[in-house]
Amino acid sequence: MKTERRIAPRYPFIATAEIVDEKENARASSRISDLSLNGCYVEMVDPFPQGTNVMIEICTETESLESRATVAHFEPKQGMGLTFREMPEHFTSVLNRWVVQAKGRKAN
Repeated sequence: MKTERRIAPRYPFIATAEIVDEKENARASSRISDLSLNGCYVEMVDPFPQGTNVMIEICTETESLESRATVAHFEPKQGMGLTFREMPEHFTSVLNRWVVQAKGRKAN
C-alpha cells in the first residue's frame, strides 16, 4: 500500500490542461481529474518523468490559471501528479475559488 504524501486534500475537478516541459519544450494537452491547493493530477498516456519541471495552464469554460509545477509522481499510461511551485498571486485566487467549489461538490 502506498503512503499518502499529499500536503492538502485533493478534490475531483475536471478541466483541460496544456503542459510544457520547461527543459525540453515538449508540449502536451491533457485533462485534470483532481485538484488541491498544492497540486493536481493530470491524466496522460505518456506522462513526464518524476522531477520534471513544467509550466501548466489549466482551463475551465470560464477561467484559467498558469503555474510552474514539478512532477511529484507518475503512473505509466495513466497520468502524473504535479506539485505547484510558482504561481502568480492573481492565479492563486482562481485556484482557491476552484478548490472551494470542488470541495462543496464533494460534500453533496
